[in-house]
Amino acid sequence: MTGPSGTPRGEHAPRPGVTWVTTTVGWTGEQLADDDTPPPRPNRATRRAAARRARRTT
Repeated sequence: MTGPSGTPRGEHAPRPGVTWVTTTVGWTGEQLADDDTPPPRPNRATRRAAARRARRTT
């Protein structure tokens, strides 16, 4: 079995062209939704909480 190396490994250089300097975060504008689309379905935790509350009140 070999042990850890006595010389630490340095950080590697990133891929060419990928640096934080070139990364930009910008506003892409307002996202519009149709009035006819149904509301999104609640997630599992919300559905379970509603079911617990319905069982508790009856």
